[in-house]
Amino acid sequence: MTTIDPRYPIGKFEPKESYTPEDIKVNINRIASLPDKLKNAVTLLNDLQLDTPYRDGGWTVRQVVHHMADSHMNAYIRFKWTLTENSPVIKAYDEKGWAVTPETKGPPSLSLELVTALHAKWVTLLKALTPEDLRKEFTHPETKKQVALDRLIATYAWHGEHHLAHIVSLKEKRGW
Repeated sequence: MTTIDPRYPIGKFEPKESYTPEDIKVNINRIASLPDKLKNAVTLLNDLQLDTPYRDGGWTVRQVVHHMADSHMNAYIRFKWTLTENSPVIKAYDEKGWAVTPETKGPPSLSLELVTALHAKWVTLLKALTPEDLRKEFTHPETKKQVALDRLIATYAWHGEHHLAHIVSLKEKRGW
C-alpha cells in the first residue's frame, strides 16, 4: 500500500532538462486556471475550516491561500527582474515568517483577489515571452543555482496545484 506524503499530495516538483513550446503552453494554462480553482476550493469554507491545518504541523487553509499570493507575487517579480536585468541575483524571502504576518489572519478574499489580478497580469506577460526570453536566467542567492524562466513557469504551475491539493485533500479527508 502506497501512502501519500501529505506535504506533497501531487508529488515533489521534478524539473525537466528542457521545456518544449507545448510544455510551456500547458504550464501557462495551469497558472491561468489557478485563481478560479482556488476560489472554488475555499469560498464556502467557514472560519473553523479555514483555520484547520492541512496536515499535522502544517499551515492552515487560510495561511496556504495567503502564502500562494505571496509566493506568486515574488515569482512575478522574479520574472520582471530576469527580463529587465542581466542574470540578476533575486531576493529570497522567509516563507515561514511571511505566513504569520498579521494579514494572514485576515479573510482569504484578500489573497484570492490578489491572485486573480496577479495571474491575469502574469499570464499576459508569460504568453508574450519569446524563446530567447524563456532561456534568460536568474541566480538564487541561497542555492547559487541559475534558473531559466521556462523552468520557473513549470515550477509555479506545479506550486499552485501543489497547494491547491493541500486544500482539496483536506476537504476530502474531512468530508467538507
